[in-house]
Amino acid sequence: MKLAVIGGGSTYTPELADGLGRLAPQVTELVLVDPDEARLAAVGPVSARIMRAHGHQAAVRWTSDAEDGIDGAAAVLIQLRVGGQAARDRDETWPLDFCCVGQETTGAGGLAKALRTVPLVLQIAELARRRAAPGAWLIDFTNPVGIVTRALLDAGHRAVGLCNVAIGLQRYFASLLGVPPESVSLDHVGLNHLTWEREVRVDGTDLLPGLLEARGAEIAAHVDSAEPVLTAHGFVPSYYLRYYYEHDAEVAEQRKAGTRAAAVAAIEAELLRMYADPALDTKPALLGERGGAYYSEAAVALLASLLASADDKQGAGDVQVVNVGNAGTFGFLPDDAVIEVPAVIRSAGPVPVPTAPLPPLLRGLVGHVSAYEELALDAALRGGRARVAEALLAHPLIGQHDLAEKMADRLIAENARFLSWA
Repeated sequence: MKLAVIGGGSTYTPELADGLGRLAPQVTELVLVDPDEARLAAVGPVSARIMRAHGHQAAVRWTSDAEDGIDGAAAVLIQLRVGGQAARDRDETWPLDFCCVGQETTGAGGLAKALRTVPLVLQIAELARRRAAPGAWLIDFTNPVGIVTRALLDAGHRAVGLCNVAIGLQRYFASLLGVPPESVSLDHVGLNHLTWEREVRVDGTDLLPGLLEARGAEIAAHVDSAEPVLTAHGFVPSYYLRYYYEHDAEVAEQRKAGTRAAAVAAIEAELLRMYADPALDTKPALLGERGGAYYSEAAVALLASLLASADDKQGAGDVQVVNVGNAGTFGFLPDDAVIEVPAVIRSAGPVPVPTAPLPPLLRGLVGHVSAYEELALDAALRGGRARVAEALLAHPLIGQHDLAEKMADRLIAENARFLSWA
């Protein structure tokens, strides 16, 4: 089985190579694709060494030629970043001038990233439609995952979105409970980067109420939330919910602190220096500070189930948290909205697990952000200042006409070189 990684020069890639080396014997060829040949020269060899250190015999190579990389691939994993950390740094800074959070996937920064990203991902997807193996899957790890996955699905591609938030929380709760991670299942609901854990189940029993009573402060700190948010409502929000629940405090903190992009750029520079060491054949501990914890385990598990033997028409049938079309799961959303929920993963594709209706507190925000995502995708596909302003107006963190108009002009100015219509 050939696997192509678009954005293979990412410092994340050795994390993926480690997971493939440990958990994916079915991969026979791994091709890393990236236009940055200097990064490939560091990331490619260390990824090959890591897989060899695990005894994996897959051919590992790297190229700047996307057609070569994708040709005949059974799956294409997309993990690119248009504009690199410099663009992310702008996403995290200029919205603060308008008293709005600066973040690469939420608010105005998230819209900017979607506008830069969606057109390129769709170009890659069309190339995969022509050159990849018949029935190949596209696995999107590129943010904003929900909007990018919706773009792919709307265009008729076999695509699934993947985020590491759920698997990270599964591992965290398992550590609190002293049980193996695979014994823990989550009632994980919402949209990408807008999710809550409503239950933490072990052997069918929900242990979340007891966890919140005994260790509420610790859990709140882990997800960067105020403890009353958890205890008052009985759920655990992902750390992205702080941008909504504690918006003004977050803006004040961001104004005092340096950007996450600057910190990540420094980490990446050191990682690339480490990767260049020909003796390095294990993923360095520093990679854990880059973000994307457990990304490899989530990606490998998803690949294994989607690419189950053709003789097994249903595939593995295990449950994993993915970004998938709503298809009636939440009745208040359109069927083509993309949600992040547990789904049964089979070779024919993911099917959301039936879940209890969302209470109004969650339903209102999910509906609001989903409508914004629909407008954001329209702006990414068709361009135009008016569409950008409308998407900003629809976002619950902006939502004022004059503010949306001013931010639209700034967003376009900051990203003009990445927007073909600007």
